[in-house]
Amino acid sequence: MPVTRQDKTNFTGGEISPDLLGRGDLKAFDNGASSLTNVFIDPTGGLSRRPGLAYVDTLRGPGRLVAFEFNTEQTYLLAFSEGWIDIYENDSRIASVAAPWTAAQLGQINWTQSADTLLVCHPDVAPRKLTRTGSTSWSLTQWAFLSDGALVRQPYYRFGDTTIILTPSGTSGQITVTASATVFVQGHAGLRFRIGGKQILVTSVNSGTQITATCQESLAGTTATVDWDEPAFSAVRGWPVSACFHQHRLVIGGSRDLPNRLWLSQSADLWNFDLGTGQDDEAIEFGIMSDQVNAIRAVFSGRHLQVFTSGAEWMVDGVPLTPINIQLYRQTRVGSPIDRTVHPRDVDGATLFASRNGREIREFLFTITEQAYQANDLSLFARHLIRNPRDQDYDAGRRLLFVVMADGSLAVLTVYRGESVSAWTHIETDGPSQSVAVVGDDVYLMVQRGALWTVERFQDGVYLDASLTGTAGTPTANWSGLGHLEGRTVSVVADGIVRADAVVNAGAIHLDPPARTVSAGLPYSHVVEPLPPNLLGLGLVVGSPVRLVEASFRLKDTAAVRVDLGRGPFDLPMHRFGPAPLPDTPPPLVSGDRSLKALGWLRDLTHPLWRIEQSVPLPFTLLSVATELKVSE
Repeated sequence: MPVTRQDKTNFTGGEISPDLLGRGDLKAFDNGASSLTNVFIDPTGGLSRRPGLAYVDTLRGPGRLVAFEFNTEQTYLLAFSEGWIDIYENDSRIASVAAPWTAAQLGQINWTQSADTLLVCHPDVAPRKLTRTGSTSWSLTQWAFLSDGALVRQPYYRFGDTTIILTPSGTSGQITVTASATVFVQGHAGLRFRIGGKQILVTSVNSGTQITATCQESLAGTTATVDWDEPAFSAVRGWPVSACFHQHRLVIGGSRDLPNRLWLSQSADLWNFDLGTGQDDEAIEFGIMSDQVNAIRAVFSGRHLQVFTSGAEWMVDGVPLTPINIQLYRQTRVGSPIDRTVHPRDVDGATLFASRNGREIREFLFTITEQAYQANDLSLFARHLIRNPRDQDYDAGRRLLFVVMADGSLAVLTVYRGESVSAWTHIETDGPSQSVAVVGDDVYLMVQRGALWTVERFQDGVYLDASLTGTAGTPTANWSGLGHLEGRTVSVVADGIVRADAVVNAGAIHLDPPARTVSAGLPYSHVVEPLPPNLLGLGLVVGSPVRLVEASFRLKDTAAVRVDLGRGPFDLPMHRFGPAPLPDTPPPLVSGDRSLKALGWLRDLTHPLWRIEQSVPLPFTLLSVATELKVSE
């Protein structure tokens, strides 16, 4: 009856899918876990109870969170909801701007920022420009392409049958233009057409085959011609899908009626899309032509201009990009979601994006050896956590990628490419999540709490959700401000001590005895459950009964641990690490090893040997676990 020892020195394998319980040959099996709930994995390998969510504000309704960073000192959170954008600075709402997007459209908005301006796109809504004009002053205006005298340097495109001809009645002033077939609709009024490359402004639509227009420049003649086009973007033809800035150009990717087309502005002249004669600094336009549909879902400025479409990922090459040397190369065939905009995120030089199938987070990375991009699946071992991603953002400080799913769940990826760390956990809170945004060093979450939608921020040192923390100069019994949790039972930590739960009444709770510092909010439990013992990795017979003899937990700055070794959960007596704490004093933070003996044989090896689960809102950090096992022969 051999006795063996297993050392789990880190958790950098993250939570592993139940589908892999038979794959003891995988390296991830040794460093992974069966369940990692409400914990963050540090890139060095340990894990901690996640910070709680501090309540910031009640929102108007469901929507989208967007980060706006004016500079390193001034960062803002933008909360998009139906008809509004609310702007927050330091957790305070400082401005609100009326907006044109409905709640249903917010899932499809796309955005990019340059200095004090955020450009926002949606294929069915004229694109907008949100501009910070002062510390608390913001404006939302429609995009305006460069006006060059009477001319507008916007993108144009020839829609419809290429055999249709237009015949102008004159070459200057007010004219009529007659088409050989139905072309015009009422929405064309106020738009600019080009005939022979010369612009005319439509003043009225007389019928489907005739318009009245004013010449903005003299036409070449009155001869019927097939050389005509209209604005690429309009209420008639749809609006841009995505945008970014790359090599001093504004890049527009796709539109409603031209889903596979790219437009690049003139160099250093962002609103000028005049193609000119093809000089190096002039605008560029082309379509993505291939053997499959490639509706552009996002354009991203990385090592190259990256184009994410519904069916593939592309690289636009050229240093610098010019009309002559620009090249487009398809790299991988994964595809991006078509029903929702999930912003690609840069992580250590790789671009992380959600796949079209809704089950993967991919890493789009250029490899020097192949001189091409690869799209590695970062969620292969945790496929059960990826369920139709709806939003994502990256916290560079913690090296955490937050991914919000369609069902309101939240998955978190600790990613550190230099050390080959790719570890998933999942976050549970009382209500579905809707959106996430990282603003500076802060991570904000949009959450539905009952009938309310709130914006909350992960707050270190507080281990409750939808929470408020307050201080008073003298011990105080009544603490208010909890109107967003009216009628709910909340957990309370007062002066560092966990108190009895309280019910919020009229937005307040009553404490007895009073306290100087109070945190109150919704409780949550963290769970750490290992994978079953890996007998294959130990060279033993798979299926043999196993008994846990001893488990040793290495802790760091931990105030409470509740563990189950197979005979029910119990709280570890933390004072055994030192003197017993005095009554009514905060529990000490303990670091060190805690070894526990265990009894009982385990015959079903799909179950773990131990489990940690607790809701006590106190700090917990686990660095490693060593187990001594006895295996029956």
